[in-house]
Amino acid sequence: MKLWKGRFEKEADPKTNDFNSSISFDSRMFKEDIEGSIAHATMLGAQGIISADDAEKLINELKKVREDIESGALLIDPDAEDIHTFVEGELTKRLGDAGKRIHTARSRNDQVALDIRLTLRKECDALVSQIKELASVLCKKAKEHYDTVMPGYTHLQRAQPITFGHHLLAYAEMLLRDVERIKDAKERMNYCPLGSGALAGTTYPLDRNMTASLLGFTAPTANSLDGVADRDFCAEIAFAVSLCMVHLSRLSEEIILWSSWEYKFIELDDAFSTGSSIMPQKKNPDLAELVRGKSGRVFGDLMALLTMMKGLPLAYNKDMQEDKEAIFDAVDTLKMCLTPFVPMVDTMRVIKENMRNAAAKGFINATDCADYLVSHKGLPFRDAYKITGELVALCINKGITLETLPIEEYKNVCEDFDEGVYEAINLEKCVRDRLVYGGPAPENVLKEAKAIEEKLEII
Repeated sequence: MKLWKGRFEKEADPKTNDFNSSISFDSRMFKEDIEGSIAHATMLGAQGIISADDAEKLINELKKVREDIESGALLIDPDAEDIHTFVEGELTKRLGDAGKRIHTARSRNDQVALDIRLTLRKECDALVSQIKELASVLCKKAKEHYDTVMPGYTHLQRAQPITFGHHLLAYAEMLLRDVERIKDAKERMNYCPLGSGALAGTTYPLDRNMTASLLGFTAPTANSLDGVADRDFCAEIAFAVSLCMVHLSRLSEEIILWSSWEYKFIELDDAFSTGSSIMPQKKNPDLAELVRGKSGRVFGDLMALLTMMKGLPLAYNKDMQEDKEAIFDAVDTLKMCLTPFVPMVDTMRVIKENMRNAAAKGFINATDCADYLVSHKGLPFRDAYKITGELVALCINKGITLETLPIEEYKNVCEDFDEGVYEAINLEKCVRDRLVYGGPAPENVLKEAKAIEEKLEII
């Protein structure tokens, strides 16, 4: 059944039908399409636009259609043009003229705009739940390793001592922002386009506030053109999903590095690793690598949405059919990545001694050595910086560390040094003393983890 058939004298070429069809990807919205149709029929009946009897028949039969699809008693026809056409056709088949009344005062333009908002509203909730679960796991791990010393890096060079818990909570903070972005996008999206018609509303006395309320929207959309032409929410959710994938990709990269023999800071559980077909010794972080790779796919979905919309005049254009494949793929990919990622992080074994051994190398306490001269001996920082740089060069030449450099060597470079320098550059003390708000001190890590957990309870 073609809803637009009356204007045409010839049947569409099968190639046109295949190219034009969206049923393969919009059929997932059947519940939302039926939900919107039930609200629309309820309003039409309440407004006297259709009879109360027809409205009741439509509502009851729509519920039966939904039940039949869910149970498998009714299969969605893959040859249908789209899910809207399929549902309306099924109603007409079952109810005759009453079924034909469902499309009164409605266009597929406002219908699809509604369906995709309803669908993405649910998907946003599902994403938020999964992201919060990962953030919770990171907090749990951070509390277990609140005082586990490791090297912090800049430029992938050992830089300053931090704790593993502090490092993990940096990602938890990113995920909090991801949750907030998705929730913000959902709130901006939560306006009902139904009643916008094709582009210019309708002459029927619709109660758009009633329909919006029945469907849980904040209000109706304020402009009929914008109601059917807006896909900002798709792009915004795709951006939020893309940025979350950036964060997962960065953490994946670190997991890949940390699980290598060169680092060996962690070991992934066998259940979340794979092997090699030819090298029996291999244990590969394939899940993390796939997440890192799939980020590019999601970025492509975002670019597809932006490119699709950038040149479109108002109002609806067929180009906009491309919105669903892109945004659904972005959402589905993030959900798919989070599903194994959470238990992978939760079950990974942290090798504390390797982190501590790495922290002991690379002179990551050099800044603390310079700070000792500043705070205890009154030297200007730039002078202390230069002196410490000379000490590092000396240690490199001798193949030793600042901790093992004799005090006589310290004094040869600067006579202000005394035995107190060894306490100042102790790695555990270096970390403990970083008590500034946001710093990696163990007590800060515990406070931050608790604060994030509390925030996760309320957002």
